[in-house]
Amino acid sequence: MISAPPASATPRVRRLPLAGVLRVGRPSDIWFKPALSVIVSVAPPNLLLLALGRLDLAMYTMAGSLCALYGHNRPYAARARALAWVVLGMVGGLAVALVTASVTTGAVVPVAVGALLAAAQKALCDATRIGPPGNVVLTFITSASLFAPQTLGQVPGHLALALAAGAWAWIVGMAPAPVRPHGPERRATAHALNAAASYAESHREDPHGRARAAAAAAVQAARHTLLTLGTRSTGTRHALERLVVRAEVALAAPADTDPGRLREWARGLRGTGRIPQPQPGAPQADADDVLGTDAEPAAPHRAWWHRLGPLAPIAARTALGCALAGYASLALGVGRPYWALVTAASLYQANLTLTFGRAVQRVVGNLAGVLLFAAVVPLAHLGQAALVLCCLAFNFGAEALIGRNYWLGNVCVTPMALLITEFAGFQQPGRLITERVADTVVGALVGFLAGVAVTNRRVADRVEPALTAVERSRERTARLLAEPAPAPAALEAARRGLAAALTDLRATVDAASGEWWQRALPQERVMRAEQAGHRTLAATVRRQGLHLDGDTATSTEDIRP
Repeated sequence: MISAPPASATPRVRRLPLAGVLRVGRPSDIWFKPALSVIVSVAPPNLLLLALGRLDLAMYTMAGSLCALYGHNRPYAARARALAWVVLGMVGGLAVALVTASVTTGAVVPVAVGALLAAAQKALCDATRIGPPGNVVLTFITSASLFAPQTLGQVPGHLALALAAGAWAWIVGMAPAPVRPHGPERRATAHALNAAASYAESHREDPHGRARAAAAAAVQAARHTLLTLGTRSTGTRHALERLVVRAEVALAAPADTDPGRLREWARGLRGTGRIPQPQPGAPQADADDVLGTDAEPAAPHRAWWHRLGPLAPIAARTALGCALAGYASLALGVGRPYWALVTAASLYQANLTLTFGRAVQRVVGNLAGVLLFAAVVPLAHLGQAALVLCCLAFNFGAEALIGRNYWLGNVCVTPMALLITEFAGFQQPGRLITERVADTVVGALVGFLAGVAVTNRRVADRVEPALTAVERSRERTARLLAEPAPAPAALEAARRGLAAALTDLRATVDAASGEWWQRALPQERVMRAEQAGHRTLAATVRRQGLHLDGDTATSTEDIRP
């Protein structure tokens, strides 16, 4: 194994960058799906309550309706399960909030309960990898409900409204299944192919490995998506698996790759037409089924609760930051401390550097959002129907823009949240704006300081095991390559294991590199391990005969990781 160079044990503070924090990127390929889903999910309950003259109950139906935001990147069988758990989690958190509001007076206990709920929601959403919008929507609903006037006798009815709206959101989320039953897995495979093509085009100008890390993450996501299909849809799964293998090959041997062909296959996955069938160009083409579809997964599946332990520092940050933000808001005399609490809860990311960037985005987006609210409030106050329509428009705008940058989505989220507070009756706009600005600044500042105070040394502790896993996996693969005729399935399993280990190492190092108060990381050893691993992957691909174009293999020394 490669020996590690000496590293300083002295913790060091890392610079917090501002460059690129507010840069607007490309929208998600499916940005319109959550945007349309939330409109279809929110509109019927709100319009029904408007017709009944009970728009004050809209907060409870929106708890269920907003569940339609989740699961759009999952195959439909997995989406059905995920949406059901999101609805149950939303209703469960709402129940705790409403009961707390019913049996307590004052704001001290509700803030503490809200902070604990926010920490639990953050940990569970990260552990289950439910994906965007993560814990923020859950925390927004439960925190607001903690301060809603409530009696115990009203709780069952309000929970029933949320559950009914959640059932409708589940139907909305599953509605596209009959029309395009394999849409999510086709999109995931297309994304992996396009990301691999981008890396193949730019791998020599990628000194920091950003393009490769992004492509590797897309490939791993596509493989995970296909694994969730189980034994159903076997023909489709196998056809898509072959394309994912081609994306993996491009990562291992970018110099041998034709990016145009990868993009052509990705375009062929649009719609519901026939899945492209890549023509193998190597003597081992008859082993394509084994290599592409029947090889063992690269790593054993771990249940989500095994990921809770490493998330403990992030959960602690969330609990402390939310509690302190709520109490600071109370001390300033702001009437809605849950806004500060939710602001703090929205900040916490994988490391402190990302958390700082999110804090900047949150403040900028909220400040721009209150200006937008001030501009539209005269229109919204024309009547309750106008209020509902404005909220629907901001719902759509938030989901359409948030994929470009978090701050841009908050420009619509902020006026939407302010208008929701007026469902029970119109309020003074100046006071709402003042309180929202104060809570935003307090929540972002106190929340970030709590993140600084709660260190996360566990993330650096995971670098050494990740390095060891890469080195051992590379040695195992190299031994197979040295054999005269290694078993194809064993070689493929070794290749996948090494690829997964390299992806995990890069993600671990990136997370640790953005954390404060950490000892210096073994960057040189990491670089050498990654270079050696990528060269071994390239050699494995050539030994398997999986070249995309059937070209004569170049020397493995020519491959740049």
